[in-house]
Amino acid sequence: MRSRLLPLLIMLMAGVLLALGFPLAASQAAAQQQRVVVDRIDDTTRFAAVAQFVTAQDETVPDGGSADGERLYTLESELTRYQQLYGISAGVFYRDRTAMAAAPVGWGVPPDGELFDSYYSALLGRRAHNPQQVWPWQSRTLAISSPIVRDGDVVAVVVTDSPTGALRSRILHDWLLLAAGELAAMAIAVLLAVRLTGWVMLPVATLDRATHDIATGRMKSRVEPAGGPPELRRLVRSFNEMADNVEAVLDQQRAFVADASHQLRNPLSALLLRIELLGLALPDGNTEAESVKEEGHRLAQVLDDLLGLAVAESSGTQSAPTDITELARTRTAAWRAVADQADIAVEFAEPPGSAAVTGWADAVALSSALDAVLDNAIKFTPGGETVTVRVAADGARIAITVADGGPGLSDDELARIGDRFWRSARHQNVQGSGLGLSIAHALLTQGGGTVAYERRDPHGLTVTLTVPRTAEAEAR
Repeated sequence: MRSRLLPLLIMLMAGVLLALGFPLAASQAAAQQQRVVVDRIDDTTRFAAVAQFVTAQDETVPDGGSADGERLYTLESELTRYQQLYGISAGVFYRDRTAMAAAPVGWGVPPDGELFDSYYSALLGRRAHNPQQVWPWQSRTLAISSPIVRDGDVVAVVVTDSPTGALRSRILHDWLLLAAGELAAMAIAVLLAVRLTGWVMLPVATLDRATHDIATGRMKSRVEPAGGPPELRRLVRSFNEMADNVEAVLDQQRAFVADASHQLRNPLSALLLRIELLGLALPDGNTEAESVKEEGHRLAQVLDDLLGLAVAESSGTQSAPTDITELARTRTAAWRAVADQADIAVEFAEPPGSAAVTGWADAVALSSALDAVLDNAIKFTPGGETVTVRVAADGARIAITVADGGPGLSDDELARIGDRFWRSARHQNVQGSGLGLSIAHALLTQGGGTVAYERRDPHGLTVTLTVPRTAEAEAR
């Protein structure tokens, strides 16, 4: 959920920043150009004031120094210095586009284009037209014109044609600063989004861990009150209440199973004793009593397994550092005598170098779970086959693998193995209650362990018991 919520928040913040950034960038460019336009209008106005009193189109400065000639000379000098200093072409043009004065010499107004539009707009009496916006990627000039008015008529026009390199550089500089600010704001927004999603998802993550713990049998797991939105905090409280109720119901169920198994065990023992006494009074060759006694012993085994399962599910574990290699070696040796009677070899594959492999487990619970798996393996392995036990470290967990030489299970049967009272239809004649692997699962999950099953080639079943390697691994 966090992987979906975080990108959504980042995209939303990026959209907001872009929506604000583009208009701001356009306004910065417009402001920079407006400053240039105002400066050029001031320049053209000053030139217009000098040129307003120059009346002769072809006057030059005479030896005697007439007033109009001096003004024309002054105008030409001003335009030349202006062009040399700023690199801006400037000129004063009559209504027929002939030049009163221009710098550089020979520069004029073309018959079309932006420069002509500016010149023509001034002829109509406008102080200056509004030029198109210049962008950093455009290489063009900026034309500004001002009319020269005498007796209410426009007699000439002052035109400037400015290169825009410096303007485009300033606009680009402003945009880079804006982009840097946007990136900084985006970085801050990402950090805030990460913190926000972490705050929102904290109860969800703890709920997920607690739900997984309960699903794997650790019914004592609860969610500690933490931060997050009020709705999620209420969900945490509701989850804890639900877990308490579920645990109470399961405890009642286990107590009922344990009490029923215990209460039925004594009458059943007395009944089996009477059946044995009754069998002594029957004539030789009567098999009914033996059949009844066999069923009674089978029922007693079921009751014992039910009681063991109830105890395994309700009792807590006392996990501690345990030598898993030595534990597996000892339990394998204990079952070897039973396997020998059925002509089955039980082997323990020593780890490389016979090094001790230490894990975090309840030694008693793990021994009981391994006993249940070994009992099941020997029970379904035919004579002449081998049951192999191995111990190996797998990252943060320790694995005990029990591989038998039995007929194995199909994919559908593998999906059901470990269910209470379930047995394959092919193995109904094998003695047992169908609770052994369920007991092993209950014993292991109390301490953070797992049980897994897979087929073994060419035949047989492999059962893998795993326990955490450390207390921290158990918490995860």
